[in-house]
Amino acid sequence: MVADHPPGLDPDRLRGLLDRERPGLVRGPLTGRLIEGGRSNLTYIVSDGVSQWVVRRPPLGHVLATAHDMKREHRVISALHRTKVPVPRPVLLCEDEEVLGAPFYVMEFVPGTPYRTAEQLAPLGPERTRGAVLSLVDTLVDLHAVDPDEVGLADFGRPEGFLDRQLRRWGKQLDASRNRDLAGIDELHAALGRELPHSPAPAVVHGDYRLDNVLIGENDRITAVLDWEMSTLGDPLTDLGLLVMYSMPLGMSDSPVSTTAEAPGHPDPAEIVERYAARSGRDVSAISWYTAFAWFKLAVILEGIHYRYTLGQTVGRGFDRIGDLVPVFIEHGLTTLQEG
Repeated sequence: MVADHPPGLDPDRLRGLLDRERPGLVRGPLTGRLIEGGRSNLTYIVSDGVSQWVVRRPPLGHVLATAHDMKREHRVISALHRTKVPVPRPVLLCEDEEVLGAPFYVMEFVPGTPYRTAEQLAPLGPERTRGAVLSLVDTLVDLHAVDPDEVGLADFGRPEGFLDRQLRRWGKQLDASRNRDLAGIDELHAALGRELPHSPAPAVVHGDYRLDNVLIGENDRITAVLDWEMSTLGDPLTDLGLLVMYSMPLGMSDSPVSTTAEAPGHPDPAEIVERYAARSGRDVSAISWYTAFAWFKLAVILEGIHYRYTLGQTVGRGFDRIGDLVPVFIEHGLTTLQEG
């Protein structure tokens, strides 16, 4: 029998490993398919015709440098699986590159839908949309309530000086992709540095927390939080700031970057912040800074994509319009900081 063999996944080798490490788990030949939509690590669904699992591995061509990423993702979901935070059950971590050409891990398949755009949310209707987004906020509160020491994540990051390091890191990223004048970007970066808030007690931070990085089940509750590759110990309000940013309409038609903010029933930023504050007990008075930082970070990311586009290093549709978004994100960041 010829197995389905997408790039980066050898189902036969994977089954051999699972048969050795988890005997009896797999009941037949494995097939696999790549899930589209990932920006960094590759995600596959594999099946024996009865059950399904998910495999995560680094991009093709990446080897040693990303071995830590797989171990890190596997470690955080293994730790959080024992908490209220919904994450897929980990099955196996493999650091032997001989099996698939890179380190990888296997986790259970969790049913659910990742809603990426307002158009995808619209069929739910206003009430269900509101419930799904508020569930997203509640799950973030649950994540930030996890005691890193109790789940074995005490050394998962360096929370001291977290915001300062983040700001310097994204400033360096900006310098690495400078190829045009961007009015206001340096002003925004400098203002963020001058008004650096005092961080609350550190928590497990997701790093890219938004609606399309979770799965929503049939009851409009979150069945799994995914994509933990940027997780660490740090300032929890950075997650909230990013979530608030993605809850603000861009005010730009035909944007190549979609948010769900314009879906009917989507809670506005004020309700999101109020719910997080009420349920977490945290002081959110500096949320404007964290939201402005999220606008800055995304502006830098988009400028990097635009820079690679100008060098002919991007493939696909929409990249020609990414550059037009960057000034919009900068302006939102400046306005948010000034209004705060």
